[in-house]
Amino acid sequence: MMTKKTISVISYLTIIGWSIAFIEYEKGAKTSLAKFHLEQSLGLNIIVIVTNILMALPLLLDPFFSILLIINNTGLVILWIAGIISANNGVRLPLPVIGFYFKDKFRFIR
Repeated sequence: MMTKKTISVISYLTIIGWSIAFIEYEKGAKTSLAKFHLEQSLGLNIIVIVTNILMALPLLLDPFFSILLIINNTGLVILWIAGIISANNGVRLPLPVIGFYFKDKFRFIR
């Protein structure tokens, strides 16, 4: 069985990592730390998918938009690193700028 810290860190490692962490959480490793980081990482994954789809569409018209895509993804990587550091340290620190949007928003994570 995984520890709450392990579940928290794994939840940030792509959607597959999030799924593994969620399954372990549901098996009985239900802690407020794991729940918090599952919410934060799911929100970040959703933001990554949506922004990359939205940023890729203009890229089809003009390669100039690749600069915006690079800037966007650099910011998302910074948020991802912040989330992993917070999870690894065992603290409930929301992701900068976007983290407060995800607190208690995913009702299926109980």
